[in-house]
Amino acid sequence: MELRHLRHFVAVCEEEHFTRAAEYLGITQSGLSASIRALERDLDAQLLLRTTRRVAPTPTGRLLLAEAQRILAATDGLRELVTDDHGVRGALSLGTEQCMGVVEAAPLLHWYRERHPNVAINLQQAATGQLLDLVGAGRLDAALVAGPLDAVGGVRLLRITEEPLMLLTAADHPVDGEALPEALGEEEYVDLHPGWGARDCADRAFADFGIARRVALQVNDVYTLLDLVHRRMGVAVVPRPVTRKPQAEGLRSTALPGRTRWRVALALPGSARPSAATRAFLQLLGEKHPIDDSHL
Repeated sequence: MELRHLRHFVAVCEEEHFTRAAEYLGITQSGLSASIRALERDLDAQLLLRTTRRVAPTPTGRLLLAEAQRILAATDGLRELVTDDHGVRGALSLGTEQCMGVVEAAPLLHWYRERHPNVAINLQQAATGQLLDLVGAGRLDAALVAGPLDAVGGVRLLRITEEPLMLLTAADHPVDGEALPEALGEEEYVDLHPGWGARDCADRAFADFGIARRVALQVNDVYTLLDLVHRRMGVAVVPRPVTRKPQAEGLRSTALPGRTRWRVALALPGSARPSAATRAFLQLLGEKHPIDDSHL
């Protein structure tokens, strides 16, 4: 029996799905299946019940799950005992929204790898709503998130920055700043799907205005959104950093009135002590972007 087999087994139980567990672990699904089969052979027991929709532990598997989680936690603790003498080791599971503009994961992880080459990095991109759920469930060590960022149970938020919202239109689109926000209800919008930070901020702003808006097109990335605004398929409400992207050149941006701000923060599990690898990332982030937990 190997520790990696236990880690793989725990991941399958928590994800309830082989494909999702393989993606989380950063291995192939065939490799994950082989690892589980090896563990079942070693223990001479069936550990998982497989159906077409989900995977669940057998009664024996449930007993093993609790013990495996304890063993893995103890192993991670032992690694931290030798961190000071042998450098940071272990793994860092980081989540991030795409294309935030204020703080980007790629350069941070490049600097991190230069300092801590013995840390295995797993990066997951998703909407802020999903990332907060994963952090709260302990499936991510930390996540760069954005949006209104209300208090979330089981999650600690370290504030990085905040930006105003902007109305983004084609250059020749008539915008009367003095008529805002009332005139906003007459427009047709392009936006991200609910759960993304910018979308949640836009929804919050219009709720504060008491104005309904029609989102005609929903997309999964900022660059498609900008292309659609260029093509006059609608206008968009975006955080100010989006207006500075090269793809936004030629578009017109107008400050949106109101109190809603797009906030960027690092999300951490609320109760668990961060691992040495996570603390090292937090230190690096603080060097590049001053952080503050007094306002979130």
